[in-house]
Amino acid sequence: MLNGRDPRIDFFRGLALIFIFWDHVPHNPLGQITLRNFGFSDAAEVFVFLAGYAAVLAYGKILQRDGYLIACVKIWRRTWVLYVVHIFLLAMLMGIVFFANSHVETRDLVEEMGLTHFVTHPQQALVDELLLRFKPNLMDPLPLYIVLLGCLPLVLPLLLRKTWAVVAVSLTVYLLAPHLGWNLAAIADGVWYFNPVTWQLLFVLGGAAAIHAGQPRPVKTRRLLRQPLFVAAAVYALLAGVLTLSWRWPEIHDALMPSALSDLLYPISKTDLSPVRLLHFLALAYVTAKLLPGHAWTQNWLAQQTCRMGRYSLEVFCLGVLLAPLADMINAITGDAFAMQIFTALVGAGLMALLGAWLDLNKRLTQPAPPATA
Repeated sequence: MLNGRDPRIDFFRGLALIFIFWDHVPHNPLGQITLRNFGFSDAAEVFVFLAGYAAVLAYGKILQRDGYLIACVKIWRRTWVLYVVHIFLLAMLMGIVFFANSHVETRDLVEEMGLTHFVTHPQQALVDELLLRFKPNLMDPLPLYIVLLGCLPLVLPLLLRKTWAVVAVSLTVYLLAPHLGWNLAAIADGVWYFNPVTWQLLFVLGGAAAIHAGQPRPVKTRRLLRQPLFVAAAVYALLAGVLTLSWRWPEIHDALMPSALSDLLYPISKTDLSPVRLLHFLALAYVTAKLLPGHAWTQNWLAQQTCRMGRYSLEVFCLGVLLAPLADMINAITGDAFAMQIFTALVGAGLMALLGAWLDLNKRLTQPAPPATA
């Protein structure tokens, strides 16, 4: 049986949304402290894994309680909402980017944001937008989530009953996709930046983790350093962090990295979710889960604000997408001053937190009052 909502999931979803916003603002100093600077994976892996976790947790309960048909209807209704949000978000993003581009003389923000296709072929771009083929920068995670969630009914019943069989099939597809060229088409004979055929594995693993978390397990009292899997995961995460930091100093990197190992490791593909990226995220997730087994630490004020952002991840994600080009515009107008870059990054994160708090308050105000007792 699946458990209830875990505030740790909301916290890390909220943290991933902050990191995604900071990573999407060019030259942002706070972007230097995000996950991508300390390992092979980044906030995108966190977002997709936890999306799978939350989806299976929510719709798995509906399937168990109300049956498969009701679960399918609710999944596809949510998928339709995501699709409509994607259309409107892209329209708003284009308006903001065109506005920002008119105020920045030193750069072409339209080209940087991948909106040239709309300028040169507006009619085709509108068709490609409806088909999820036109995805400017910042927009890639949402179409990926739409496809993965829309396909969830195909595997959800079997995932609840034969979890490891679904994971095995998903892993097989993941391994075959890069070699067979499986991907979805994008504009200009291109492919999706986030290949759904490979990223589906992370979504499925998130769902498997939700199912595993709901199963009773014996309490282990052994110290973490005496658990081989924990030690191996921690060592891998640490080595990946050191190697990633060495990329800033090519001389140090070349000294640390033998050519034979370099040929085996690189390139690290984000499009096809390279195995070293996947293993890094899984190692990091496992270490974090072991170090933070409870959720008492999520009760402090700052963690609560982050949890609210993760609870309303769709709305907060959309706001972050719209704030990123505005922050970039302000930074460019002021000459990319360090203080202004810090200011816009913090204000953007603060506005995202305010949106989460407002949505949480609005939900509580609109909930029906409990029936009065006699």
